[in-house]
Amino acid sequence: MTINELKYKYKTSGIVIQLIVVNVAVFLILQLCSLIFGVEKETLASWFVLPEDLGDLILQPWSLITYAFVHFGFMHLLFNMLWLYVFGPFILNLFQPKRFLTIYLLGALCGGLLYVFAYNVLPIFQGQYGYLLGASAGVRAIVFFIAGYSPNMQMRIFTFNIKLWHIAAVLFALDVLQLMSPGNRGGMIAHIGGAALGYFYGTQLAKGNDIGSWFEKWIDGVSNMFKPKKEKPFKKVHKTRKTTLKNSAVKNNKTERQLKVDAILDKIGKSGYESLSKDEKDFLFKAGNE
Repeated sequence: MTINELKYKYKTSGIVIQLIVVNVAVFLILQLCSLIFGVEKETLASWFVLPEDLGDLILQPWSLITYAFVHFGFMHLLFNMLWLYVFGPFILNLFQPKRFLTIYLLGALCGGLLYVFAYNVLPIFQGQYGYLLGASAGVRAIVFFIAGYSPNMQMRIFTFNIKLWHIAAVLFALDVLQLMSPGNRGGMIAHIGGAALGYFYGTQLAKGNDIGSWFEKWIDGVSNMFKPKKEKPFKKVHKTRKTTLKNSAVKNNKTERQLKVDAILDKIGKSGYESLSKDEKDFLFKAGNE
């Protein structure tokens, strides 16, 4: 399979698969670079994970988003991508891919901000140091958004159905319980931040309030910066000369010349200047100088 074929498959795969591909690609690149160059993954990704220190965050503000695409452990990556794959279609059946991406990124952003806030303000985190990575906050936002927007929607698990808000409630309870243990409090804080954003976004949108519209406009602005500028369409230019024709022979000659010029200009408009033969280029040059 060629690179162009891979690019085509990626572009037509849908936003859920695209996000999974990006996360898996970053994971594999980190693993390979760590193996080849003998450098720890923590060192390689230090500028992309989210630091808890405000001074470090000022130096790498992009990490508020990039951390959500970095995973060091395979199981961490696997479970996040499974949640994304399972719950993504619920949103895409109702909304455009741009909204799905907005929820994911806003969830990651809110989870990251709450993480930094907790480490710098809450007494329970004083004296602790670390960094945040993983798509969990963005994934939580996806799950809790659809649970807030359509809480009675059901999904099939083996032989029984369960409402989405029940799943969200169990997840939230587990995150709160794990927050009590010192193992991964920072990660649980980020989970809660993403979940809160997703649930608030979903319930507000159900009421007709789109709190993420500003972020969608920002995404449009950023994407437009990387789009190639469209070339202006070729405009036909017809030159008219006010001349007095003394006989019909001269008039016919001018008419035939103009018709040939028009035909060449039409050819340029359809296929470009390079499609002209040498004789056509010479004729057009001479006609323009007369």
